[in-house]
Amino acid sequence: MLNEFVYCPRLFYYEWVEALWADNADTVHGAHQHRRVDKGPTALPSPTSAEEVPEAIHARSVTLSSEKHGLIARIDLVEVENGAVCPVDYKRGAPRQGDGAPELWDTDRVQLAAQAIILRDNGYRCEEGIVYYCSTRQRVRLPITEELIEETLRLAHQARALAARRQIPPPLFNSPKCPRCSLVGICLPDETWITTRLDITEPPSRPTAIQLSLFPECPSEQQPVPPVRRLVPARDDEKPLYLNTQGLKIGISGGVLQIRDKEDHTQEIRLMDVNQVNVFGNVQLTTQAIQALCQEDIPIAYFSMGGWFYGLTRGHSLKNVFLRRNQFRLADTPWACLKIARALVAGKIQNQRTLLQRNHIEPPAEVLAALKHLAQQARTADSLETLRGIEGQAANLYFAHFAGMLKIDDLWEATGKSRLPFTFHFTHRNRRPPRDPINALLSLAYSLLAKDVTITAWAVGFDPYVGFYHQPRFGRPALALDLMEPFRPIIADSAVLIAINNRMLTPDDFVQVGPSVALKNDARKHFLRAYEQRMDTLATHPLFDYRVSYRRILEIQTRLLARYINGEVPQYSAFVTR
Repeated sequence: MLNEFVYCPRLFYYEWVEALWADNADTVHGAHQHRRVDKGPTALPSPTSAEEVPEAIHARSVTLSSEKHGLIARIDLVEVENGAVCPVDYKRGAPRQGDGAPELWDTDRVQLAAQAIILRDNGYRCEEGIVYYCSTRQRVRLPITEELIEETLRLAHQARALAARRQIPPPLFNSPKCPRCSLVGICLPDETWITTRLDITEPPSRPTAIQLSLFPECPSEQQPVPPVRRLVPARDDEKPLYLNTQGLKIGISGGVLQIRDKEDHTQEIRLMDVNQVNVFGNVQLTTQAIQALCQEDIPIAYFSMGGWFYGLTRGHSLKNVFLRRNQFRLADTPWACLKIARALVAGKIQNQRTLLQRNHIEPPAEVLAALKHLAQQARTADSLETLRGIEGQAANLYFAHFAGMLKIDDLWEATGKSRLPFTFHFTHRNRRPPRDPINALLSLAYSLLAKDVTITAWAVGFDPYVGFYHQPRFGRPALALDLMEPFRPIIADSAVLIAINNRMLTPDDFVQVGPSVALKNDARKHFLRAYEQRMDTLATHPLFDYRVSYRRILEIQTRLLARYINGEVPQYSAFVTR
């Protein structure tokens, strides 16, 4: 971990203290380059035997430790010759070009020096080390000097002190190191940096680069904020897997999920292409499949046949508890709960207003004005009870005009289907159970969104059952319900509008059981497609000004809340679409 500490103290903290890891192309390629030395350990002669070795010996994957200095290392290769040992470290990249000769990077120097210190503390004679750069096939030697040893031990002491403080270092500022870092999607360096320095609710007016070129005497504090780099992919390569057909059986073979139906027809999907598995109703997964999914940290979400989200299975990938400790502490602080809840409810009302503006046939000006006023009231509410009242008023206004966003236009009467048992006319929100097709779709959409936010909260490190606006209740993922509030209109409600207005569903796709109306099993596939289409839509983040999918925005917003709870940023802002 000294390599990571020298490269970026924040990276060291994530990997060592919080035990986080993520692969990228560089780490995968590096593991491939190490495949030979990682095959298995080979014996290293004892210090006394090394002095008597008549010919060169190569020991691979050697693990040694130094109790004196508190260091441990797995050395890729140890060359033993003429009584001396030389650690050889394999690196996938290329050396730094010095004055006429290749040089080691600072990270590689310190890592190699630590290996030499460990070898010396175990009684070996070690005068130099070597780094082999696979890209250029060069061996670069490093003499082990006393100055280098002192520097390495000093850095090791600093790394231990940082870990003991339990306070994550700030991100690097506009650093060229960040784009190649495998944890950049977790770290969010530019996003965290700008959030710590800007008033999110009222961004300050700053001069542009062109203005500064015209007026170079501008004070330094008025220098323009550098643009936020989009260092994370706009969309994930992996996709959710929905198992909706009753009677499916899912097994696994060689990293491939094998899905069999009642007729024993098989469909195969690679694990590497899946980021979550969603099970509806009577679908069976083998123990081997569940174990493989847990090992790859792919969550399994369970739904009833009607779409009620009631559980998750996931592996033990979450090892850091410090965020959850801070979450519990803040959840017991009334003013902190109110501050977070204000932002979430105000964001939800703003997004409801935006959806009406975009999709209503003739958006009523008085309703838009009222929603704008309620959003302003939400930002200054003096209690959670007051905030719930404001949210309720906004919901009544919003759903009273929801029907104006449905483009049905008497379609079914014109096509001779006027005798269908249901219509897509909507008057008000009802649930538990939903009593008309639109409310059935809204309930299913909210259930899917709650599932996705719960999975994201787990992945970031939260306990999804401890919320700030929704107070804890047995069996309720309160934090997930908190985080999904601003996204209800722009993801869930929008998915319902997509499915209806694009004729992906018809009134004939619904069935009534007692007072409850539900979507038929086969028709659910069409709505799942509409929901995933919305989740995959690119949107511009209002603060960072780059375009990413809504699924990615869910993760970004959840990580920003974690930054606020850990004290890295001064406030949390809900996502508000333009």
